Amino acid sequence: MLSKSSDHQAVPLSVLLKRELANEKLENPEILHGQASQSKKGEDFTFLKTECQRVLGDGVTTYSVFGLFDGHNGSAAAIYSKENLLNNVLGAIPTDLNRDEWVAALPRALVAGFVKTDKDFQERAQTSGTTVTFVIIDGWVVTVASVGDSRCILESAEGGIYYLSADHRLECNEEERERITSSGGEVGRLNTGGGTEIGPLRCWPGGLCLSRSIGDMDVGEYIVPIPYVKQVKLSSAGGRLIISSDGVWDALSAEIAFECCRGMPVDAAASQIVKEALSVKGLRDDTTCIVIDIQLPEKPNPPQPPPKKQVKGVFKSMFRKKSSESSSQVDKEEYCKPDVVEELFEEGSAALSERLDSKYPICNIFKLFMCAVCQVEIKPGEGVSVHAGSADSRKVRPWDGPFLCSSCQEKKEAMEGKRPSGDGSRYSSGSE
Repeated sequence: MLSKSSDHQAVPLSVLLKRELANEKLENPEILHGQASQSKKGEDFTFLKTECQRVLGDGVTTYSVFGLFDGHNGSAAAIYSKENLLNNVLGAIPTDLNRDEWVAALPRALVAGFVKTDKDFQERAQTSGTTVTFVIIDGWVVTVASVGDSRCILESAEGGIYYLSADHRLECNEEERERITSSGGEVGRLNTGGGTEIGPLRCWPGGLCLSRSIGDMDVGEYIVPIPYVKQVKLSSAGGRLIISSDGVWDALSAEIAFECCRGMPVDAAASQIVKEALSVKGLRDDTTCIVIDIQLPEKPNPPQPPPKKQVKGVFKSMFRKKSSESSSQVDKEEYCKPDVVEELFEEGSAALSERLDSKYPICNIFKLFMCAVCQVEIKPGEGVSVHAGSADSRKVRPWDGPFLCSSCQEKKEAMEGKRPSGDGSRYSSGSE
């Protein structure tokens, strides 16, 4: 019973503040990050931005963004992507979403942002290209979009290792090889004459050994910028992320990378991983590493899981799948058990119509008269449905969105091998 006005003011306020602090600690982990690199060509670039503020319908929240851009054939594409990709992704998300809707909208917004960045850069007529591994952390939800052969891996607090990115090297991705050849490209090794072939599998014309990247206008539009996207939710026990260029992964396995830096703070961990990679193969390429710890604010040390746990993330069955209708709905009262990493979303299709489909996860992300990729205004009747020309186009009504402007529709058709794109001079040798 509250008998005094001072009691009425002080006690409820302190209780509310205590509850708010407890909820804040659970909803918003502490994000610690460190990076290290050794340069050979000067074409690796990183993007590190924490405590980004976002004003939503349900209040102000924060998120963090980390990116690794491994350039080839020059650094122009990596620099351009570093400077523009985040804004292009955010530009594809409506401003009137709450936090859960915002997180659910990220997978498609990332696809739109990657394609817009690639399209805008190619208009500069520069032949450089770049891999991209782009990570957005909102609360305990980690969303990763990737093209190329840099990787992002997670070790959860209990010791499970999860791959959150895809490897788009032609050498190890049969599905991508088939996609390129069906789109009109050729896949083979470098022919030195006399029938002798050397080196990794490459895409011709151009000679790039990757099937996805941003830039590379001299190679062919079937080298697409459409990213593989995976979204997972960590338990409040947290975990550690490693984002590294191929200079690390050509030398170290995921298990060795985590084991060699176990118990170290993030800066020392990143340096140790680079040092370990160089000790195996030397400095043959730019070698860059970002280490991120996601943990409760009061937890003083980085997660130290037991060693030699089974690698996870290769098969979708190793994740606990989200059972509710909304893939990003966060239960405010019950959090995942410490030994569970929950998969919210995974998609790697190179078909833009599938990646921008309006059915998942929320139906109102793309406005009716805005291009779903470049966000320019489209006059009524001028937009082309993203499903136009697809196998299921006969089942889609002409007014079913999302829609593309004529320029982005041409880009889509070129990526699908349905029309030529660019100036036709796509026969220079690649350097990746």
